[in-house]
Formats: sequence, structure tokens, C-alpha cells
Amino acid sequence: MSLISPFQNSSESAEIDGLTVDNGDQRIAVYGSIGVTRDKAGLARARELRDLFNEIVRTLESDEQLPAKITPSELRTVENPFA
Repeated sequence: MSLISPFQNSSESAEIDGLTVDNGDQRIAVYGSIGVTRDKAGLARARELRDLFNEIVRTLESDEQLPAKITPSELRTVENPFA
């Protein structure tokens, strides 16, 4: 199960350790930092990251009308639903 539904719900946000993922209909923002340690906890974080980005890639690859590039004017800011 993915932490977010990529490009489907602009109010979704998820966190993996100190890494924040903000979903949007035209852009997914990933920021912060994460430590992947050489232990079982690090493996779990790495798998979460892999699964998240695999889902984003699958979503993009399945879009038959995916543009070559979107322009900044096509990006829109949404109000923070948590504020």
C-alpha cells in the first residue's frame, strides 16, 4: 500500500522518518532528510522509499497523455488543509 495516491489527492501528505512527501495533482514535493542506516530499521525505510517512488513511476508511466513538460503556470498552490 502506498503512502499516497500519486497525483490524485492534493491534500495528502506523508512522512518517512524526516522526509516529507506532499501530494499534488501536477507535482509531488519531497523535502527534508532521512537516514537509511545499515540495519533492519534502515532496510524498512529504504523499502518505504522504493515503494513510494515505484508507485509514482507507475502512475506517470500509465498516463497516456503525459506531457513532455509542464510549465510553471500550470502548477497551482493549494491552501494548507492542516492550517
